Amino acid sequence: VQLVESGGGMVQPGGSLRLSCAASGFTFSNYDMSWVRQAPGKGPEWVSGINTGGGSTYYKDSVKGRFTISRDNAKNTLYLQMNSLKPEDTALYYCARVPQMHGVHNYDYWGQGTQVTVSS
Repeated sequence: VQLVESGGGMVQPGGSLRLSCAASGFTFSNYDMSWVRQAPGKGPEWVSGINTGGGSTYYKDSVKGRFTISRDNAKNTLYLQMNSLKPEDTALYYCARVPQMHGVHNYDYWGQGTQVTVSS
């Protein structure tokens, strides 16, 4: 299993970023997926999840209406569109695979992460 995130960077408050996660080594379309973040000095925090077909999506309350999770099963890629970014969104963002028969707050593999920094 390999998950490789990209798309992070530094943006000003109110800006946007689109994260991508390229998945390989497993049948991507068979697994729910999640995004998880970890801010400096804090523990991991679940951000968003999506079911296998992309028809059901889930969000942490603080990102609802600002972030959009999506997936392209033909490209084995997971996305996170982040708009109206705030300084408190600053974190290392990880793409995570959800074990089958588990909820989106559970993960068995994750990538190396991509850094998102929101600062003026």
